[in-house]
Amino acid sequence: MTSEATARRRIAELRQQLATAAQAYHEHDEQLIPDADYDRLLRELEALEAAHPQLDSDDSPSHQIGGRPSSRFPEVVHAVPMLSLGNAFSDDEVRDFVRRIDERLQRRTLVFSAEPKLDGLAISLRYEDGVFVQGATRGDGSRGEDVTANLRQIKVIPARLEGAGWPAVLEVRGEVYMPRADFEKYNEQARLHGGKVLANPRNGAAGSLRQLDPKVSAQRPLSFYAYGTGEVDGGQLPPTHSATLARLAQWGFPVSELCRVVEGVDGLLDYYRDIGARRDGLAFDIDGVVYKLDDRDGQREMGFVARAPRWAIAHKFPAQEQTTTVEAIEIQIGRTGAATPVARLQPVQVAGVTVTNATLHNADQIARLDVRVGDSVIVRRAGDVIPEVVSVIPGRRPPGALPWTMPPACPVCGAEIVREEGAAVWRCSGELSCPAQRKEAIAHFASRRAMDIDGLGDRYIEILVDAGIVRGVADLYRLQRDTLLLLKLALDAADPSALANGIAPHLPAGGSGEWLKALLRLDGNDPRWRAQALALPARFEWNPKKIATRWADNLIAAIDASRTTTLERLLFALGIEHVGESTAKALAQWFGDLELIRQLPWPLFKRVPDIGGEVARSLGHFFEQEGNQQAIDALLQVGRVRIGDVHLPSPRLREGLDLAQLLVEAEIPGITRLRAEKLVAALPSAQQILDAEPQHLLAAGLPEDTAHGLAQWLDSDNHGQLLLRGEAQMRRLLELAPVAAAQPAGPLDGQTVVLTGTLSALTRDAAKARLEALGAKVAGSVSKKTAFVVAGSEAGSKLDKATELGVEVWDEPRLLAFLTEHGQHP
Repeated sequence: MTSEATARRRIAELRQQLATAAQAYHEHDEQLIPDADYDRLLRELEALEAAHPQLDSDDSPSHQIGGRPSSRFPEVVHAVPMLSLGNAFSDDEVRDFVRRIDERLQRRTLVFSAEPKLDGLAISLRYEDGVFVQGATRGDGSRGEDVTANLRQIKVIPARLEGAGWPAVLEVRGEVYMPRADFEKYNEQARLHGGKVLANPRNGAAGSLRQLDPKVSAQRPLSFYAYGTGEVDGGQLPPTHSATLARLAQWGFPVSELCRVVEGVDGLLDYYRDIGARRDGLAFDIDGVVYKLDDRDGQREMGFVARAPRWAIAHKFPAQEQTTTVEAIEIQIGRTGAATPVARLQPVQVAGVTVTNATLHNADQIARLDVRVGDSVIVRRAGDVIPEVVSVIPGRRPPGALPWTMPPACPVCGAEIVREEGAAVWRCSGELSCPAQRKEAIAHFASRRAMDIDGLGDRYIEILVDAGIVRGVADLYRLQRDTLLLLKLALDAADPSALANGIAPHLPAGGSGEWLKALLRLDGNDPRWRAQALALPARFEWNPKKIATRWADNLIAAIDASRTTTLERLLFALGIEHVGESTAKALAQWFGDLELIRQLPWPLFKRVPDIGGEVARSLGHFFEQEGNQQAIDALLQVGRVRIGDVHLPSPRLREGLDLAQLLVEAEIPGITRLRAEKLVAALPSAQQILDAEPQHLLAAGLPEDTAHGLAQWLDSDNHGQLLLRGEAQMRRLLELAPVAAAQPAGPLDGQTVVLTGTLSALTRDAAKARLEALGAKVAGSVSKKTAFVVAGSEAGSKLDKATELGVEVWDEPRLLAFLTEHGQHP
């Protein structure tokens, strides 16, 4: 038996912890501890108070409902108190609940209304003569907050009741909640735009209803389910709870389709297990189910205890949130190079599963939550969703815990990690050289609009990479026919259907998969390869003709066909972030040579029309990574890939290409074209600018703040070397680019054209190429600047947009006639 002194100290501790957590939860929509921890502490307090009744107190959290109403809203006194429910955490506790009712009522069969327990915010809606007049939160059960204006923003809450027969005064009670999909969508947009991320749907619903500006509530994706009634005057409701819910639905209130009438303990437990199995697939969060005696007369006879009815109980599910400690924060690199921070956790059981890792989404989310190594955090797991850290418990932070920052280099390949401009995503810039991105890079490289290696699907890429045969895109050009046949054999052997054709039974017993992997790793020209093949059991004749050879032959032919390619295809195939087909084409047209392009610093890429700072920096980052340069070197080795359309840079590059323009393109704070010209007039080389003292920059005519900003820029992030490289490559471009000869303007020079629908005489790509040859820019969307739209069959929204804006529309015959007239025959 616990001594009274010990019990007194522990009761005081528990009351303080619970009161603090309840105040944060109910009054500030902040969760300091998970629900499971709160329930565990509350039960401990109740047990101690029951064992030491002399220490019980009316103001104990064990006797409280909810929290005090906020002073920011007018107070509402509930005519009928909004009580809370007792909790059951086991089947035996449910049996005890039913037994107590049975002993009191002495009925042959007990009928219950069972419904999901939504994890939202309890509210009451008051209707007078069928019109919604007031809405309030539960508050402390006796008094709540008047949030009428915010509740009016929830579309599913009727402003006026439907049908007829409702009482003169009707108070409907229910739960405001935020659907999971809408919650995720809201948070995704918040992360994207740097807004406040909601911790969970419950906090999102509660916080949305406590906004002083109803317009904010209107922007939140809130919904509502009715689950009961409070004050009723001037009319009667049906004699059962289930019939009352049906009547509320007739009057226009949403009622959960999961509500069900069941009999006895077995019916309750069957419902609990059924809803538990469906829990993860529901559109909303629930933390248990609620059982209510269906008969209202029975409810009145059972009555109430201090803060809960005796005729109802909540049967809680295993907690989806728990507290644990962050032991480390590491970076995972995804298939597309996205760098996702992951919290390594002290193992904890969440919803029946041991959780050791949890996603932190991105660096902005870590900053918003202020997660640090050593922190105590609340971790949430729902179904198959990846566990996530939802909040930090600041009071438990260890001394000396430092804020986390994104590491500068990829943990897999060492390439620089860079942030996408205007987004919360960070990526590894070692696209071609990073093993984490290898499969995605190869799939993109081989795709139809890149190198067009037909037959190399994801399934084959997986096994080629996993077996170590292909470590980069250049290895595709080392593949041998026999290696591909063995790859097919390996895949067939894993297929039960292969047993029928007599291949799988002849593989070495035990570990045949590893044997094949080892065989696949050998070069087809390696003499050991043939020795391995001959080591097959004698009864298995190595006969490639018995294996489907057409795929291997076609793939080898496709690889060989891709060895000679165009510069724009190869640039697109490299998978450089933000470099699509049109950008790759522009780079090829303006610079003409990969050897030149791969040496350029990023500001010079901005000399190409339609390439801005974001794309230029992405190009620069890509070519600055040693691994990417090595991958390109491997591709260009003799016998692998040859670019067939290398040419000199465009003469148009010479226009305005000087040191002053380079300074402008480098996006130096405060440096305009006029200021750059003054600076270059005084300091005519990049080295002189780099060596200049502040007084020299001022003497060149720069304002003091601009001169100071330039000096700082030159001293940071290797910008000085960037300027020197830029000047050297600029001179190289001027040497290589021929002087433009006078050329007649094309008939579509400076005009923007849009293609939509299906053309019968030529493909979309062919039409685009012919229009571009006549000087047009072919765009993907219609605007007021569009010269005309070519509309084929089944043209869609672009044609509608053109009609709306008054843009000229050509049909296919007119396009063909125009192309023929100007020498671009279809």
